[in-house]
Amino acid sequence: MKKTYITTMPDDIGAFLKASECFASLGVNITRVSYNKAIDSHTLFIDADGDKEQLEKADSELRKIGYLLTDKNENSIVLLEFMLRDTPGSVTEVLKLIDRFRLNISYISSQENGSSYQAFKMGLFMENEEVLKSFLEEAQELCPVRVLDYNHSERVFDNSIFYQSFVSGLMRLIQLPEEKRDDLLVNTNMVMQLLDENGLSPFKTFESISRFAELLSVCRGEAFVPRISRHQITENTEVVLIEPPCGSNTAILRSGGETLFVDSGYALYRNEMLKLFRDLIPEYDQMKKRIFVTHADVDHCGLLPLFDEILTSRKTKDCFELEHKGENGYREQNLLHRPYVNICKALTFYLPPDPWKVKALWDTASEQTEPLEQMGFFDFGEMHFEVYQGKGGHLPGETVLIDYNHHIAFTGDIYVNVHGMTREQAAYNKYAPVLMTSVDTDPLLCTAERNAVLQRLGAGSWKIFGAHGMMKEYCLSIEQG
Repeated sequence: MKKTYITTMPDDIGAFLKASECFASLGVNITRVSYNKAIDSHTLFIDADGDKEQLEKADSELRKIGYLLTDKNENSIVLLEFMLRDTPGSVTEVLKLIDRFRLNISYISSQENGSSYQAFKMGLFMENEEVLKSFLEEAQELCPVRVLDYNHSERVFDNSIFYQSFVSGLMRLIQLPEEKRDDLLVNTNMVMQLLDENGLSPFKTFESISRFAELLSVCRGEAFVPRISRHQITENTEVVLIEPPCGSNTAILRSGGETLFVDSGYALYRNEMLKLFRDLIPEYDQMKKRIFVTHADVDHCGLLPLFDEILTSRKTKDCFELEHKGENGYREQNLLHRPYVNICKALTFYLPPDPWKVKALWDTASEQTEPLEQMGFFDFGEMHFEVYQGKGGHLPGETVLIDYNHHIAFTGDIYVNVHGMTREQAAYNKYAPVLMTSVDTDPLLCTAERNAVLQRLGAGSWKIFGAHGMMKEYCLSIEQG
């Protein structure tokens, strides 16, 4: 059982040592620590792993002790990396040594990585090189340790509980309920720590989150003005494409008197999209509402609770079931993507769909070997689609619909019209790659899937409906083929 502690630290040298001793005495393992004085001199995040009884005892003990706060000169910081065994209490001896040298900690960062060791980074205030030399000689006897370069930020925030102030701003911007606060605190810290470890300035991370939230907020209500286009496929078949400023497109396929939605955008725009659906489809409130989901990303699935029947691949259905049970979906199983996705879910009011509404039309239990493989067929009105599944380059369960008779394809995020986005869409789409490091689970595999989609289309003029950007006209001559 894991728990994240968000602590406010008093001015007490050795407080983190006491906390470590508390966890170690109870057999609780610290799996992640994050503290950076330059960002917030009060707030320390600790992820701890133990059983329910152990964590309840830790709760009681932690109420009795304080955490580090100091006002030393930041220019005397030395960043050290201690290679510690990933076991309860492994950091305690190092902290005792720090305490004996009367050193103060300005920065802590540690994250389990699946191995038997953790690279535990600490920024320590050192008065002179002789103290550093003596400290390193004794530290090397405890574990391998090395001195790292540390690039100080040029900006200094007011250190009066920065995280609390930052998250309060996000909550006011989106008008979030109070119960979202801890989720945002923890995941904001986690995305900062991950990107800081990869060399991105923490303040760039906070700026990106703020800008992302602002973009979500400013296009609500009367300011929600998506680009809408109509595409006649046959006399009785039409595709209406809705491109919101933020989130995925929603395509409405109307054929032979039937209506099918493809993807649904963010839950944040529920009221705006409902009004739009009713304007575009007069019988909307009376009809059976069916939707096809290309994959289980939050920006494609926000409105799924509105629908009566949700059509997916087997893997996408499995992902929704994990979310419904409160477990990590496919995207959150990627440690680099988890904090951003959880922030998205909090900011956009995401709720997973009811499992009984989700119908997996294609069961693909066998191991996939090719980047794109056919897994079945799907008929709707006049349309006859061949259904293909990607190997998971963007996200497991991703699917593509191709109608060879009418030369149209719905490609989700495997193929999007990057050059056909509005200015607002382009601004929105630049933040996910920063905060996730990549929007794809496997970028090289996703490239192979995208190429495979185009190879599958064959000769002729095609209409490609990706999940972002306008419809793409694609023409392939026999000579090119």
